[in-house]
Amino acid sequence: MAACRLHTEAMGNRLTVLATIGYEGADQADFIASLHAAAITRLIDVRELPISRRRGFAKSALSTALDEARIEYIHLRGLGDPKIGREAARSGDFVRFKKIFAAHMQSATARTDLAIASLLVSEGGACLMCYERDHSACHRTIVANAISDTLPLTIRHIGVRAGLAARNIATPTWEFTGQRP
Repeated sequence: MAACRLHTEAMGNRLTVLATIGYEGADQADFIASLHAAAITRLIDVRELPISRRRGFAKSALSTALDEARIEYIHLRGLGDPKIGREAARSGDFVRFKKIFAAHMQSATARTDLAIASLLVSEGGACLMCYERDHSACHRTIVANAISDTLPLTIRHIGVRAGLAARNIATPTWEFTGQRP
């Protein structure tokens, strides 16, 4: 398996692997080490606003650190959850959150960025990033599923392993979830 492309054999077909990750509670060094351990070569930031109170995760700091780690950084704002969707999710109203985000995904900006994301993902080594650690409570899973509607792929939700950077271990940190989480 080439480090720059993640593939899996499934009934004779090669499926691209799309990873997702959240940085909640993580430090930047462990985050990047976890990306390396999962052979990620391209991080697609799907936050509407690529800012963070967490040190090292604002767009400028993160893109610089990823560049030094030889991981490409791309921000696709159109795939970010709008403020009212984030507020609904934060309050635990996931039905409202999903309704808001589904409507957002029909916007021209979201459709354009989804097409760009699908193209980038088809090249292999890609990972969608947002804040939430739990992928089931994050819009990045909805985005990953939308991409899987455009091309055959396997979705893997990877986690940030605390202390990985200090141990310098390069082992996969993903949870296999099949094509549709």
